Amino acid sequence: MRRVAVIAAPPVSMFNLAIPEMLFGKVEIDGRPGYETVICAPDPGPVTTTGGLDLIVPHGLEAVEGADTVILAGSGAYEDPDPRVLDVLRASADGGKRIASICTGAFALAEAGLLDGRAATTYWAYRPLLAARHPAVDLQDDVLFVQDGPVLTSSGYAAGIDLCLHVIRTDHGAAVANAVARLALVAPVRPGGQTQFTQTPLPPERGVSFADTRAWAMEHLDEPLGLTDLARHAGVSVRTLSRRFHAETGVSPLQWLLHQRVERAKELLETTSLPMDQLARASGLGTADSLRQHLLRRTGLTPSAYRASFNRLTGAGTA
Repeated sequence: MRRVAVIAAPPVSMFNLAIPEMLFGKVEIDGRPGYETVICAPDPGPVTTTGGLDLIVPHGLEAVEGADTVILAGSGAYEDPDPRVLDVLRASADGGKRIASICTGAFALAEAGLLDGRAATTYWAYRPLLAARHPAVDLQDDVLFVQDGPVLTSSGYAAGIDLCLHVIRTDHGAAVANAVARLALVAPVRPGGQTQFTQTPLPPERGVSFADTRAWAMEHLDEPLGLTDLARHAGVSVRTLSRRFHAETGVSPLQWLLHQRVERAKELLETTSLPMDQLARASGLGTADSLRQHLLRRTGLTPSAYRASFNRLTGAGTA
C-alpha cells in the first residue's frame, strides 16, 4: 500500500483538501486499498479553512516521514508559507519523495526552492504573482497540471482532480485510474504516466456543439476516420468542422483523434494480452510499426516495454 500525506496549511481550502482523500480512497488493487491517505497540519487540532470553518486534523507534520507522496493543498496564506512546511517539503525532496501541490500550494513549493528551473503551474489568477515572486520557475500557462521529475503542480479547483488521477495512473495504470474516475463521476484522466510519459493535457473543452461527434468517434476509433467522416457526422463542411472543433477543444480534429487513439492503445497494453498488430488495429493506429512510432514519441517506451511496465494481467505477452 502506498501512503499519501496531504498537508493542510491554514487557512486551507476544504475543496483542495477533499480531492486527494476522495480519489485515493477509491483505489482498490486485488480487493485491497491501494493507498493510505493521511491529512496532517503544522499544528494538530483545529485548522482554519478559507471558508471560515475549523477542521480537526489529528496528525502533525511527522506524518510526512512515512509517506511516498506529499501533497500540499491550496492555502489562503500562500504569500507567507509556514517555515515548518517549507522545511518538511525540502526534507521530502531530499528523501526522494514525490511532491505535489494543488492550486496556491505551488507558492510554498516555489518558496522552498523546489520549482527553480522546473515547469510548474498554479491557478490562473495567481500566475502573474507567482511569476513575479519566483522568476526561476518555468511557469506554464493554460494547462491543468504539470509534472517535472518528481514534482507536480496543478491549477486550481477541479484541476486537482486531474492531478490526482494522473498520480493514480502513474502508480497503477489507466484501467485503475479510469475506474476511479467513473466511481467519482468525473472525466477520465487525460494524458498521464511517469516523467517520460507526461504530455501536456488537452485544453478544457469550451463547447458542446460537436460533443455527439466526439462521442461517436470514440466508439469508432478502430476505423479509418478522417476529416470528411467527422464533418459528415456533424453535418457541416470540413472547413467549419476544423474551425469550430479547434475552438471547442483547443486542438485540431486530427490531433484530437491521434491523442484518443494513443490513449486507447495505452489502455489496451495495460489491460489485454493482444498481439501488437491486433492492438494497433483496435486502437485505430493501423500497424504495429505505427503503434511503436506514436507510443515511442509520446512515452519514450516501445509498446513491449510499456506493456512490461504497466500490464496487470498475469502472464501477459510482450509480442
